[in-house]
Amino acid sequence: MSNKAVADFTLPATGGVDFTLHPIRNKALVIFFYPKDNTPGCTTEVQQFRDLYPEFQKVGCEVVGLSRDSIKSHEGFKSKFTLPFALLSDADETVCNLFGVMKQKMMYGKQVRGIERSTFVLDKKGVISKEWRGLKADGHAQEVLAFVQTF
Repeated sequence: MSNKAVADFTLPATGGVDFTLHPIRNKALVIFFYPKDNTPGCTTEVQQFRDLYPEFQKVGCEVVGLSRDSIKSHEGFKSKFTLPFALLSDADETVCNLFGVMKQKMMYGKQVRGIERSTFVLDKKGVISKEWRGLKADGHAQEVLAFVQTF
């Protein structure tokens, strides 16, 4: 998917607003897809992106998290961990399918369909410049930051 322009999209976001990709295109954007609010790996991931958020901002990069959870769930998750970035709700999987992150996974011995933990960096023109798929949450935000600092 790298070097592919991402089609514009709009999703409901925390803070009672909609997030639209197009207006963000004057800065780099990190979109991290995560399976579920308030689960151990996802909590680790959002906390690390939160802690590094000022560093992303210094290099002119915005960060958003995305899962299939409801806005109500996202609002609680965002508040609980004082997240400075928006969480987007993709309940109908439109954007998940656009990025190809829906996968069959094993969870507690059962096959389930869910989001494969993935991160994409879009450049100022909305083109994917780097992607990570099937990644481990711990330490990933630092790896993404190191990449965006090379822009």
